[in-house]
Amino acid sequence: MTSSANLSIYPFRFPSSPHETFLSLLSLVMDPTQPVQFKHLATGDNIFGFDATDPAKSLNAAFAPAISSKIPWAAVLGNHDQESTLSREGVMKHIVGLKNTLSQVNPVAHVIDGFGNYNLQVGGVEGSSFENKSVLNLYFLDSGDYSTVSSIPGYGWIKPSQQLWFERTSKKLQRAYMDKPEAQKGPAPGLVYFHIPLPEFASFDSTNFTGVKQEGISSASVNSGFFTTMLAAGDVKAVFTGHDHLNDFCGQLTGIQLCYAGGFGYHAYGKAGWARRARVVVANLEKTEKGSWGAVKSIKTWKRLDDEHLTPIDGHVLWSKTSAGSRRRKHIGGP
Repeated sequence: MTSSANLSIYPFRFPSSPHETFLSLLSLVMDPTQPVQFKHLATGDNIFGFDATDPAKSLNAAFAPAISSKIPWAAVLGNHDQESTLSREGVMKHIVGLKNTLSQVNPVAHVIDGFGNYNLQVGGVEGSSFENKSVLNLYFLDSGDYSTVSSIPGYGWIKPSQQLWFERTSKKLQRAYMDKPEAQKGPAPGLVYFHIPLPEFASFDSTNFTGVKQEGISSASVNSGFFTTMLAAGDVKAVFTGHDHLNDFCGQLTGIQLCYAGGFGYHAYGKAGWARRARVVVANLEKTEKGSWGAVKSIKTWKRLDDEHLTPIDGHVLWSKTSAGSRRRKHIGGP
């Protein structure tokens, strides 16, 4: 999640290789000179394993802009990260060992499928009555690579053990947020990140989403029920995935925004004439009656294109505290 509305725009240099182009774009999007810091969240396929003869070196290079910026960042695994000489566990352990990352291999004391299942809590402003509360919760899950069940072809999915961990974590966080001190009437908003889109991403067409759909939804061939699990939890406001590089839309289904992060890397497939892009997500805080910073009041998103001006497009509100439960979407012209 990149969390600043004020990016400085620099003349864009078109480097000589896809790798250099990717790093230049990431460096621009994550400009650390801004007064509000960013957080970079990578939704998988951080490297293309088949082309990575030295996966550790490739991972170091892929996250170099985040590391050098000294900005906190986090990542989940895609279905291609492990296709070199490192296992999925090995890739995640390497990521966790890099500087400035908040990534975790897995929650402690949990028997859980996959690698890279963890929760990050965004605390309230220091000195405010919310400083000891998590005002925004980020959930990261490993959606796997490919099915390990011989009778089920295709991609992987989020397993029951992961969903159980998510349910327990969500309940614990909601309980803490709605308890004293500064007890809240409802849960803090949650955002969920994983790589392979859910089957529910196929619920939309051009009349009910923001962005574009230029290829089919490559979800698992079975429905794991994770969308229903998130819906029942009650705190999830948006989901962000990767995988389908030519899709960049957001659509709302039963109160949850299902979003693609946007095709960003240059080693993976794209479309001629269709610019690479990065999704920006901003959480805005409200002011309390006493004038201090309080809870999250809205979450907005837009995308930055890899063009001369890093053009912002498709800005809209993902969730607003004042209109929670409403299907109405307010469109904005970017940051």
